[in-house]
Amino acid sequence: MGDDQVITHTIGITGATGAVGGRVAARLARRGVAQRLIVRDINRAPELKGASAAMAAYEDTAAFRRAVRGTDTLLLVSATEAADRVDQHIGAVDAAVAAGVSRIVYLSFLAAAPAATFTFARDHFYTEAHIRSTGVAFTFLRPSLYLDLLPYWADENGVVRGPAGQGRVAWVSRDDVADAAVAVLTSAPGTHDGRTYDITGPEAVTLSETVDRLSALTRKPVRYLPETWEEALASRRGSGAPEWAIEGWASSYAAIATGEMNVVSPAVPDLTGHPAQSIEGFLRKNPSALTHVHS
Repeated sequence: MGDDQVITHTIGITGATGAVGGRVAARLARRGVAQRLIVRDINRAPELKGASAAMAAYEDTAAFRRAVRGTDTLLLVSATEAADRVDQHIGAVDAAVAAGVSRIVYLSFLAAAPAATFTFARDHFYTEAHIRSTGVAFTFLRPSLYLDLLPYWADENGVVRGPAGQGRVAWVSRDDVADAAVAVLTSAPGTHDGRTYDITGPEAVTLSETVDRLSALTRKPVRYLPETWEEALASRRGSGAPEWAIEGWASSYAAIATGEMNVVSPAVPDLTGHPAQSIEGFLRKNPSALTHVHS
């Protein structure tokens, strides 16, 4: 019976070698929470107190089912963008349910919808819909665009270009997303079942305002160059990336223009007890991020 108690309270964590899953795993370890880290490469699994590791890819449903067996709650971090990402997610969800997982906390995306402007957000909608269809308890976390990646939006000339118009976005830090996830994962059973939380920063700003703040903090000129949809596709095709990826990148800007990213949610302070990080707060806390902004 004692072993069952331990197993029942083991949390499965996917994406533990990644930016958000790794943060969640580290925070849970500091709290002494038992966890199973489900990773694609066992050699990259972080060594954390109270954590065991199992190797499985989302698309390898038999391995995934074995990897999550004995876990009660699963944090499902979305897979890397791919043409078959929804199929990967569905396979992982079905394997988890078959293994006896009773709750899935899914890292989705803001404004996930079947006709979302941001094409990758459509993947999240269909994944959410499938999780709902299984009857398992669920909580969906829908973060906005990551503050951590903002410095990489500028090219080598300090230009952020895209079809974002004068739309607004409430950039959110990965630390805040991880803190929110930990709060949900460690809460009393049932507390957050069936809930969807938009995870955003404290204010929504235009890209023009965003680059002004980057300029002030880096003391380097950063500017926003609006593009049309066709210009955005054309300017990215030189990368050699597949068309679905190019449309995904460009549509992340277009979703700002439509207002789909213009959401400011109280979820971070409500769930974590601390305010969400601002652009300035984040960059002062992470000065190394500023080195990626070139002039």
